[in-house]
This record gives sequence, structure tokens and C-alpha cells, in this order.
Amino acid sequence: MIALLLRDLRLAVRAGGGFGLGLAFFLIVVVLVPFGVGPETALLSGIAPGILWVAALLAALLSLDRIFALDYEDGSLALLSTAPLPLEGVGLIKALAHWITTGLPLTIAAPALGFLLSLAQEAYTYLLLSLLIGTPALSMIGTFGAALTVGLRRGGLLLSLLVLPLYIPTLIFGAEAVRRGADGLDPTGALLLLTALTAGSFAILPFATAAVLRINLR
Repeated sequence: MIALLLRDLRLAVRAGGGFGLGLAFFLIVVVLVPFGVGPETALLSGIAPGILWVAALLAALLSLDRIFALDYEDGSLALLSTAPLPLEGVGLIKALAHWITTGLPLTIAAPALGFLLSLAQEAYTYLLLSLLIGTPALSMIGTFGAALTVGLRRGGLLLSLLVLPLYIPTLIFGAEAVRRGADGLDPTGALLLLTALTAGSFAILPFATAAVLRINLR
């Protein structure tokens, strides 16, 4: 499993779909928002939690189609299906590699970008915490979506259409946790629901991913 994880991390960086692309998109979205809505600090502070979470979500989408595509094209995915490691484990490792190269860098960079949107000082802790809890769910859900579209030509648009509705609960609770923290309210409920979503996705979706891969590899 560790060897597969290290291999996927190297491929993600070499293929140009790693953290650099996601971070660049994240930065562009956050920088463009003040130009679109105006420089008013009060307005930016109010919409900052939602903007940061939407930007992180869209940045995570950029590299989803690469999760299984390279392995499918060179035949590695077929070999992995016959390896001692079950496909459930393969899907889990793929999601973990995607989070390390995409979700984790976005989480680390978010506070600096929150400063550009005049995010309330009280919200920074909850921004980091919500992204740290919620972005793994984005990667696991995206891995399931990538398995559904593996082998399809130009499946990137279809993948986005399939995955985006599944991302909505994570987006809602993640942004709500940051918003409540910024307003001085207790964000515990939103964080607990976000944790439940992430735990549920990692408990269920590896099996769904493996089932879909077995169908597509027949």
C-alpha cells in the first residue's frame, strides 16, 4: 500500500495534476473575487467562508479525472485488479494520494488567502479545521466519480456533473462551520456533521469504487 501511495504521489506531480495546479486555481479565484464584488471589507468578510470553500471544491475537481486515467491507459489498473491488494484498498490509496497532493496544500494555503478576503480573525481556526476534516471527503467522493468515468473519452465534464451534487453537503457544512466561527457562534454541530460525512464516505465509497472498477474492467 505504501509503495502504491508513493507511486501515485510521483505520478500526480509529474503529470502536472498535483498541488501546483490546484493551488494556482485556488489563488486565482480568491484574487478575482474582490474585483468582481468590490473592495468593501464588510462584504468580503461576509462572503469569505463560502468563497474559500467553493474555491477549494473547484480546485479539487481539476485533477479528479487523472486519478485512474493514467493507470487505465497503460494497463496498470488491470494489473492492480489482480494484485493481492483488493480494489477497495486501491481506491482508498488513490483518494489518499489525491488529498495529499490537492486537499492538504489547499488547507495549508487557505489562511493566507483568507486574509485577502478580510476573513474574520476568529474564523481562521475553524477554516483550517473544516478544510482538514472536509477535504478528505472531497477526495474520496471524487475517486468514486473517477471510477465511474474511467475509460470514457472526454469524461472530465461528465465527472464534474456526477461529483458536484455529491459535494454539496460537504460544502454546506464546511462553509457553515467557518461562518459560525466568524460570527462568534458555536460551530460544533457543523463540524460534527462534516466529520460524519467524511467518515461515512470512507466507510462506504471504497467498496462502491471497487465495484464500479470491476464492472469497467470486464
